[in-house]
Amino acid sequence: MEDLLDDIDRWRAAGRRVALARVVGVEGSGPRDAGAAMAVSEDGEVAGSVSGGCVEGAVVSEALAVLASGRPRMCTFGYSDDTAFAVGLTCGGTVRVFVEPLAP
Repeated sequence: MEDLLDDIDRWRAAGRRVALARVVGVEGSGPRDAGAAMAVSEDGEVAGSVSGGCVEGAVVSEALAVLASGRPRMCTFGYSDDTAFAVGLTCGGTVRVFVEPLAP
């Protein structure tokens, strides 16, 4: 999380809104452990990682949707999920990611 702070501070200093995505649970095999974090600016800049690449694009889309709505959401990506292979989660586990807009 600390490695995201410089980017978050820079984006916010420029007046951009930011969403924070955090892995809050992993069942079975997962690409990253709980606590992994990613920040996304309103113009799509990304810092950090929640999956090492396999669901990053989907999480960025969710983060932008959260910024548009202003409401946090829980996202689940898993092997049994129809979208698992579409977003690249082939490790066989389930990853839960909480995405929230950061307060100004």
